[in-house]
Amino acid sequence: MKIGVLSLQGDFDAHASSISRIGGKAIQVRKPSELSALDGIVLPGGESSAMLKLLEPELIAELQSVLLKGMPALATCAGVILLARTVHNPDQASLGVLDIDVQRNGYGRQVDSFIEPSLRITDEGRAALQNAQLMNGRAPEIEAVFIRAPIITRVGSDVDVLAQHDSQPVLLRQGSILAATFHPELARTISPVYMLFSHLVQADDGLIDVDGSLLLR
Repeated sequence: MKIGVLSLQGDFDAHASSISRIGGKAIQVRKPSELSALDGIVLPGGESSAMLKLLEPELIAELQSVLLKGMPALATCAGVILLARTVHNPDQASLGVLDIDVQRNGYGRQVDSFIEPSLRITDEGRAALQNAQLMNGRAPEIEAVFIRAPIITRVGSDVDVLAQHDSQPVLLRQGSILAATFHPELARTISPVYMLFSHLVQADDGLIDVDGSLLLR
């Protein structure tokens, strides 16, 4: 399982470590040519406006292309902003491949950062966790570290909300894209978010069906 980590800005090393812990091979991505051999990609948190400045037009175009074709992706915090359809506070360009609208710095500044020990899992989230064989009798706790996190102000009809914080959607799935407005890479233990992402990658590779059943290739 070769997972690219967009390594222009942000805590991409922590994501690479988490990918390794679930048995994947993390590959730093800075050029369009580095996307072709991947099974999935992580778009990390950081500063979304800085990422946009560092993204070359060719890399933006190739990212949009592979994501629209269905490459599994995990976007976190600023990565969610990068993929959103519309960005506010202030208005900002984005790739527009994820049918949500977001407000930057929705919870305040850096000093307003906080940790939610356990997110509220929705029915859709429980189904996703069950399909990924992560329930073990009950839903696992998902610890969420929020640092200058965006707030999602609109969710498209094809987007599933998997988890919430104070009724706000914070973990979503649209097709092969998994989006978390928090930082799963900073959780004290390996986050179930990475296991959900691994499930999406394996399903895309034909190893398992979307309902979790093993398939013959």
